Amino acid sequence: MRIFVTGASGWIGSAGVAELLKAGHQVVGLARSDASAAKLEANGAEVRRGDLDDLDGLRAAAADSDGVIHLGYKHDFSPAGMAGAAATDRAVIEAVGDALAGSGKPFVIASGALGTASGRPATENDRPEGTGHPRIASAQATLALADRGVRSAIIRFAPTVHGRGDHGFVAALVDIARRTGVSGYPGDGGNRWSAVHVLDAGALVRLVVEQATPGSIWHAAAEEGVPTRAIAEAIGRALDLPVRSVPNEHFDWLSRFFPMDMPVSSEITQATLGWKPVQPSLIADLDAGSYT
Repeated sequence: MRIFVTGASGWIGSAGVAELLKAGHQVVGLARSDASAAKLEANGAEVRRGDLDDLDGLRAAAADSDGVIHLGYKHDFSPAGMAGAAATDRAVIEAVGDALAGSGKPFVIASGALGTASGRPATENDRPEGTGHPRIASAQATLALADRGVRSAIIRFAPTVHGRGDHGFVAALVDIARRTGVSGYPGDGGNRWSAVHVLDAGALVRLVVEQATPGSIWHAAAEEGVPTRAIAEAIGRALDLPVRSVPNEHFDWLSRFFPMDMPVSSEITQATLGWKPVQPSLIADLDAGSYT
């Protein structure tokens, strides 16, 4: 297939593009900078210059493809920034949906597992509700495209997509530990974070665009839940720092997320698509020095 990918030079996008190319697909990646374009070309992908605000360009690229994978997002964790990023995301999804309507072509977007379930592991059968993070409305809009003849699907990624070169949540926790001189965990450290290695995540992106049914949800979570105390202990070992329980405020902007209990199951995804995570675990990555 000829697949148009937004966020193609990003963290998950780079892994997904590599998987698609290895499987024989043709990839057209959206690039807003010379550096992103050069990276895509070096990896063997075709480049389409533009950004997420160029809705006409996105419609044209989608219409010229056999499928679309939307991984690009304006990450801003301030209240105003989150609302603006979600609005841009929704506009992109509507534009691509219009271009693909009635075609039966796949349209896959990235979403998150944050707040999907409470008191138990989230499953693929949990449908997104219009509360919590404003990005959830994008997931709802994507799933609704199944009624317009689009093979739409969402991938809910674990909050930690780890590996060497990651600049996400775990990298932020490492930076906080360096700066404060302590590797902390919230409460008793029993709350859990799901995790997936970026290369396993990339493999799932390919499987979903190839196999997903209309209006489906899939989970990129290789580990259902890693206790935050275990994460803090691994960071402490890597940096030779003391490990202890700390107030939530210790985690700066992460104080809104790290104390949450967020186990995520991928049992249905693995059984249905044949996805088998094979890469190192989060703790193994930390112990191997991937973040130090």
